Amino acid sequence: MSSATSLASSLANGLRKLVGAGAQQPRSYRLINVELKQRIDLSPSMTRLVFGGEDIAQARTLAPDQRIKLLFPGADGTPAQLPVDGDWQAARRQLPTEQQPPMRTYTIRALRMQPAEMDVDFVLHGVNGPASAWATHARPGDRLQMVVPNKAYSGDPGGYEWLPPAGIGKVLLMGDETALPAIAGILEELQDYPDYPDVQVFIEVPYESDCIDLRCNPQTRVNWLPRDVLNAQHGETLIHAARELAELPPANSGRRPLKVSERHDAQRLWDTAAPADNHFYAWVAGESATVMSIRRHLINERGQERRNLTLMGYWRLGMSLG
Repeated sequence: MSSATSLASSLANGLRKLVGAGAQQPRSYRLINVELKQRIDLSPSMTRLVFGGEDIAQARTLAPDQRIKLLFPGADGTPAQLPVDGDWQAARRQLPTEQQPPMRTYTIRALRMQPAEMDVDFVLHGVNGPASAWATHARPGDRLQMVVPNKAYSGDPGGYEWLPPAGIGKVLLMGDETALPAIAGILEELQDYPDYPDVQVFIEVPYESDCIDLRCNPQTRVNWLPRDVLNAQHGETLIHAARELAELPPANSGRRPLKVSERHDAQRLWDTAAPADNHFYAWVAGESATVMSIRRHLINERGQERRNLTLMGYWRLGMSLG
């Protein structure tokens, strides 16, 4: 064999190996099996479920608002038993409808490797949905499956929106009880900032007794909005806070604000900030109609730039929270 032929053969073999390696690149998210180890009641509406299991060592989290999927028992009570290796989504679709495990989105409240544990905070609102019903009755030893960011994946799996620019000067956090786990994690992360920003927080919850202690910098201005005390419907207090209480930077007079119409807003439930500077950053999450109303106010009436706003409709009023 000539040297040229040998070189060509070697390059071809190397290319095949590279292509093969690329085909085996781990997926950004993976399915894991977990077991409930402990439940900690935080308030009448919130409980923390501590999950364990060796599979948790294969999970990772990149931000305090990292989202994951939980798979709950199907309509016939069958627990999720999808294959952790292979195409679990296809396996789920192939199940009879009554056995297909419903999926709901939650936030990783904490992830520990020694021991391998994950905390997930649940909003309890009765047994009118598969997630809340499961969480209401769950006891240590009960098992679940989760879809989590894969630790073996070297890239960025996404699934989070808290991305403030370095040296951020002013932060606005707003959310209802479904956003409380993420807001609590964000406040804990902010504690470690060398130059603590001006942070204003508004959290709407069902009851005054849901106003739990949060670990945060003493300078943080946390405003609780309990609906029972304020005699308010869901979302009313957050919208009022956005309109009357939120301290925002002055509108940029040099830029013509892009108005947001209700028609456009109804089709856009998710905006991720991409700030051009580090002056202001807002993170708002909760019921979708409430978030859309706040978006229109901040942009149309207060002249805030869309690129400084992360706004997320986590759920819709009238549809099951879980």
